[in-house]
Amino acid sequence: MSGFLAFLKRGNVVDLAVAVVIGGAFTAIVNALVKDLVTPLIAALFTKPDFSAIAFTINQSRFSIGDFINALVSFVIIAAVVYYAIVLPITHLSRHLEKPVEATTRECPECLSEIPIAAKRCKFCTAVVASG
Repeated sequence: MSGFLAFLKRGNVVDLAVAVVIGGAFTAIVNALVKDLVTPLIAALFTKPDFSAIAFTINQSRFSIGDFINALVSFVIIAAVVYYAIVLPITHLSRHLEKPVEATTRECPECLSEIPIAAKRCKFCTAVVASG
């Protein structure tokens, strides 16, 4: 029982729970946006008053592609928001925070092999190289 309590005391569990709740709320907002605004615009292109009514029938089986297109548009919107609101800013921030890596090798001018910076002779072609 003490291990379970220690697990719950970690900040990760609470952060994950908050993320799930916020994600659910965001999904509801995006689904409403797609259903109430985007879907009617796309449905107007197909000259149907209700986008979810777009369907076709094969051998008395009805395929409702309107609901699928709703889900697809919702997914694209959510993916775009996650990319532009989370992935891009974090990538940009991590590029500014990471320290430049100092080079430990250089190229041999004769054979173009990688050799240590302090090398005076290439270990591949044995050419004498200037100290780096």
